[in-house]
Amino acid sequence: METLEALQARHRKEQRDLQGRITSKKKNATKKTRKGVNDECAELERRLKEQQEQELAALSGEPIGDDAASDGEINGSTQDQAAEATTPAVNGVAEQLENTSISNAETPPSHDQQQQAGKKRNRQKERMARRAAEQEAAAVAAEEEAKGMTDHRAIEKTYLLKEFKANGLVEKEIQPDGHCLFSAVADQLTQQGTALAPEAEAKGQLPYKVVRRRATDYMRGHRDDFAPFMEEDFDAYIAKIRDTAEWGGQLELMALANVYGVEIKVLQDGRTETIEPSSTPPDRGRIWLAYYRHGSFGDLWIRRIMAASVVRELVGYYGDFLRSTEAGHWGIP
Repeated sequence: METLEALQARHRKEQRDLQGRITSKKKNATKKTRKGVNDECAELERRLKEQQEQELAALSGEPIGDDAASDGEINGSTQDQAAEATTPAVNGVAEQLENTSISNAETPPSHDQQQQAGKKRNRQKERMARRAAEQEAAAVAAEEEAKGMTDHRAIEKTYLLKEFKANGLVEKEIQPDGHCLFSAVADQLTQQGTALAPEAEAKGQLPYKVVRRRATDYMRGHRDDFAPFMEEDFDAYIAKIRDTAEWGGQLELMALANVYGVEIKVLQDGRTETIEPSSTPPDRGRIWLAYYRHGSFGDLWIRRIMAASVVRELVGYYGDFLRSTEAGHWGIP
């Protein structure tokens, strides 16, 4: 059972805690909420006072309620005297808290308090700060997780570089968009001297568009060879490949191998895949592509073809430069 000294010590702590809470509430109160805060604080003080008086009465054996008030009899025991000595202390603290409520309500706010009240919380800025902190934490967590994962891109690059060297290949950068497969095929065929289409059909057309159209024309003419491998309507798929920037893949490479009678070598994911035309003309050419995990195709030239192309470009540039100087123009085309 709790002793009188322990009870008094606990009561003093409860009174200090309550006074701290009340001070904090009143400090943060605004002009609009001050009355409500004062009422709330007064109610908290009343409840604590009532609770502590009941606990003291219970410890001293006094009856609780109206009967105790009507009796008016005071027991002369030591516990009763201690209770009487403690009650004024409780009342004194309560009075002090009540005085604090009145004084705080009546005292005008200081200049600093007015400035704080005038500043409104920028909740949007707080939300943005929290979101930024969450994103930063997520990025750090992802980075830590990535450290323990296999670097597939590095493995892929190691294999590709090995194959480039073994086959005398040089990669030519191609814009990694939906047209990259068709652009790479068009570029290599052009460098090998293969016409992309009859001159009348190709005139005024971008090379990758010509290659797209040739691929879809072949697929439409050989519907039974391609339709079983499509998950959507055949005609809708053909229109999408022909007229949009839809990415090309295995089906389009099969069609192009047959259209141009070439063997297509695709380096991808640690292996080399060969796509051959249905018929095998004796003089068929070969083109190389690199397929990356993120879905784009790279244009691979045989090193000697790349060197010859560079020489042709330099000769053409030098010839244009000489012609411009002979005509008295020093601008570089």
